[in-house]
Amino acid sequence: MYSALARLGTLVAPVLRGMTLGVRGACFDAEGRIFLVRHSYMPGWYLPGGGVERGETVQDALLRELREEGGIEVDDMPALFAIYVNPKRRRDHVLVFVSRSIRRPSPPDYPNREIAEAGFFDLQALPEATTPATRRRLAEISEGAPIAPHW
Repeated sequence: MYSALARLGTLVAPVLRGMTLGVRGACFDAEGRIFLVRHSYMPGWYLPGGGVERGETVQDALLRELREEGGIEVDDMPALFAIYVNPKRRRDHVLVFVSRSIRRPSPPDYPNREIAEAGFFDLQALPEATTPATRRRLAEISEGAPIAPHW
């Protein structure tokens, strides 16, 4: 019975659920290394970020997520790089921002309930488990690869 209900929910949710909006931050340190996080609840390395909460601006969500996941503070508001749609969830949109002027005055302790580990990585030496989507975003940002509309 549960599996039938779960399947029904999967079919109905996209129709009933409104669009979701997420933010990710490509944060580079002074040496040009990218900051990535590995979550405790899913595999792979990602750009830090998360969902925009009801009543929250995109910019506020980005700054909150950078602080929560990495202890990152930005000197200027990061620049919007691109907007993507997640083909696995047609109503899921992700805005990617880039910042090259960051500070980390008080990094969180890892592991914590959300982030298993985090760090700065040379673009030519990313962790093996860096997700394909994260690798595509970094190629678009740093190598001038064409920007794909899908996450």
